[in-house]
Amino acid sequence: MVAPSSGLGLGQLLLALDRTMVTLVQAPRGLDMPVGSVALVDADDVRLGLSVGAGSADLFFLLGVADAEAVRWLEQQFAGSGRVPTAIFVKEPTDAAVARAVALGTAVVAVDPRARWESLYRLVNHAFEHHGDRGDRDSDTDLFGLAQSIADRTRGMVSIEDEQSHVLAYSASSDEADELRRLTILGRAGPPEHLEWIGQWGIFDALRAGGDVVRVAERPELGLRPRLAAGVHLPSTDARRAPAFAGTIWLQQGSAPLADDAEDILRGGAVLAARIMARLASTPSAHAVQVQELLGLAGDDVDIAAIARELRITVDGRAALVGFQCSASLPTGVIALSASAFRADAQTVSLGERVYVLLPKIGAPSSVMSWVRGVVTAMHRELGLTLRAVVAAPLTGLAGAAAARSEVDRVFDSADRHPGAIGQITSLDEAHTTVLLDEIVSQVAARPRLVDPRVRLLRDEDPMLAETLQAYLDGFGDVAAVAKHLHVHPNTVRYRVRRIEKLMSTSLNDPDVRLVLALGLRATAC
Repeated sequence: MVAPSSGLGLGQLLLALDRTMVTLVQAPRGLDMPVGSVALVDADDVRLGLSVGAGSADLFFLLGVADAEAVRWLEQQFAGSGRVPTAIFVKEPTDAAVARAVALGTAVVAVDPRARWESLYRLVNHAFEHHGDRGDRDSDTDLFGLAQSIADRTRGMVSIEDEQSHVLAYSASSDEADELRRLTILGRAGPPEHLEWIGQWGIFDALRAGGDVVRVAERPELGLRPRLAAGVHLPSTDARRAPAFAGTIWLQQGSAPLADDAEDILRGGAVLAARIMARLASTPSAHAVQVQELLGLAGDDVDIAAIARELRITVDGRAALVGFQCSASLPTGVIALSASAFRADAQTVSLGERVYVLLPKIGAPSSVMSWVRGVVTAMHRELGLTLRAVVAAPLTGLAGAAAARSEVDRVFDSADRHPGAIGQITSLDEAHTTVLLDEIVSQVAARPRLVDPRVRLLRDEDPMLAETLQAYLDGFGDVAAVAKHLHVHPNTVRYRVRRIEKLMSTSLNDPDVRLVLALGLRATAC
């Protein structure tokens, strides 16, 4: 997904990101170049030729791309279109790579080697959304603006974190920022000895318990400077329930003392932060709402053509929809980052534990499946997350997106019930039969009267015969194959089948009997 231009200059963006995260190396065309979109190019994209063109985004994150490949990619973009990105963001760029990029007119921004790309992506998009065409930041609507306002007022350095200690926003840093602040801004966990010490003193417990400001003493041996912290609590709509802990505002002291009323300022900041967090949680962005409408997740009377014009995407191209699901917290920003690298017009939205990527115009469906496999592999390798993915492709334009999303959800729901029955990465076509059968069996299981009583009786009185019957039906009556599966002699299978027919007073040669018994066995399986 490539965002529309925000009117933000490259220099303004770098100021918003702070030197803790990035450092400008060279900017051959100056710092006033407008930037409003970002995409990712990783090593596999370059190797497989899947990366998008330089003209599709203003900024590119080069993730795991060797210097030689990065330079070659830039040269190919320039040779093909005469255009190059406004800037590339890379970790530890070499002098040779910088020189060649600058010669082509591309600025080079060095990213701290410890920074997480997903954190940087989130912060860049936040800057596009909140800093374009604005001379200041509104501390009543923007967490970054609030953080800077608190810092200015208290003479300290501020970071705002969510309940899981992930940084949401921060003020500008100085050379007096300690290691804990630097690492948390970079998206990394703080040093273990710091976190252990904070945990031992019960600081997080105190922050969760109430609205009092907590003082954290200096620890010179750990390089930890003095801090104040205030918990952010969201008021409950139910008067009987306590406010919910939503995060923390940290105020690090530098060499100068904090303002005398710093604690009061921090308490007020926590109240404002709670309001902003609540508003952000309850009100998705206009872009997210539009994508949700295309996918049938919001709105009743959806004007697909009008939304497509707003999003600047094709209405009637050969499209695709990809769903991702993870039992852990799914990093939507990382998936959006990869999607924008694959297709510049990709639209990403999340709902609960699922993330949907709408691709308005694709080439061969096989290329989509290849990209999905790359995302799933990378997420497991880099973040230790196991994703499930479902691909719906091709679709006939955006008009089919909502129905496709519903079908994708059916696959996820079926996989939730029977994780081993559906592949980790699958398509609607591949999963179709499994999903239909699962839904039929689920309907039968939910209505006990639809299960033949003889099936329940057989399971209760002779589980071995029930197992044999299941294997016999699944094996289409192939006695040799069933015997091999059960590790018994074929004559044993024949004997058991005769016993089953006698106990049930039926014949397994009747196809209707076989269907009813097969459904009953599946519906009563543990």
